Amino acid sequence: MLSFLYFALMSRSLHMKYTIKSLLLFLLLISAAQSHCQVRRIPLTKIEMEQSEQQYQKFCALCHGGEREGNAADFAPSLKSRSYMATTPLNFLASTIGFGRPNTAMAAYLIDMGGPMTMKEIFNMALWLQYQAGHEPISLGTEPVAGDLKKGALLYESKCAECHGKMAEGITAPALANPAFLAFATDAYIKYAIENGREDTEMIAYKNELSAEEINDLTSYIRSLTSGWSPEPKALASYPEAADYVLNKDGENPEFELKENRYVPMEQVAQALNSKKKMVILDTRTTSEWHNAHIPGAIPVPYYVSEKEVAKDLPRDETWIIAYCSCPHAASDKIINMLRKQGFKKTAVIDEGFFNWINAGYPVIGGETEKK
Repeated sequence: MLSFLYFALMSRSLHMKYTIKSLLLFLLLISAAQSHCQVRRIPLTKIEMEQSEQQYQKFCALCHGGEREGNAADFAPSLKSRSYMATTPLNFLASTIGFGRPNTAMAAYLIDMGGPMTMKEIFNMALWLQYQAGHEPISLGTEPVAGDLKKGALLYESKCAECHGKMAEGITAPALANPAFLAFATDAYIKYAIENGREDTEMIAYKNELSAEEINDLTSYIRSLTSGWSPEPKALASYPEAADYVLNKDGENPEFELKENRYVPMEQVAQALNSKKKMVILDTRTTSEWHNAHIPGAIPVPYYVSEKEVAKDLPRDETWIIAYCSCPHAASDKIINMLRKQGFKKTAVIDEGFFNWINAGYPVIGGETEKK
């Protein structure tokens, strides 16, 4: 346990400044992982297995696929891949579920972050995923990898940037500069992925294409993108009251020009808001993302609500209902499909998604780190 804590607090991949609460959360994550890290047979009851599978289908299948095959939406990785699942420690997997990957479509699911799952449910989910993958764990070290950063940067540009992005922001492959990823990924983990690739994906194995020295250079460059991160709990805001769902109640209905009878350009929505037009805006992302930042006046209606709950308190008149997500369509499409099935006609999805809304400089309300 002490060595695990030492790694967590001292490894150069975890340059974190903790608040008391976030430190306690993180230590709980680490200690729980330590207690299970040697287990090769799933320590879950039949009921816990069934609950984890149900929660996977409810929260994860939209992007990762019903069979954990990946790429169902937003280029989410396969959770069946041997090179990924066999090398990802339980604490890494659970932290990704619990704290998410900031500034990506991978949201935080931990209750303390505004999500829908308890710490126990998250660890059960991580254990269930490892069991379902069925791979013998591959033990990787925690020692740093030394390499030439300049050479690594050139290799990254030629070998990685097309999929992972010029700034490692992620395009059709994961964001390697993401602080939450780098906080938990050891150098050995990154190096293994470069050497062996990810089967059944576009990520090829480079062990036969690059020399050992070049792989070290590339690993060191990716590690150099670390900016420091800690799982800061949010000061969770109160959800809007039903009486406040309709924005600009006395305003006129906007006139939107939809693409494919579904998608509305974000510019039209921004103009309608600025002109005080009447509408309802639904944030269909995970509730933790709504707490973190959302379009002013947006109601959290996460993609995992049931058909029975989705239309609760929404106006059944000529009011436009506009949904958005980060994918940019998967979650909002799901909610709009459910509403249209129930007879809601004036519905649309913001075509470009929330990240492009932010990048365009349109208004958002941001969450605040919990006051200490």
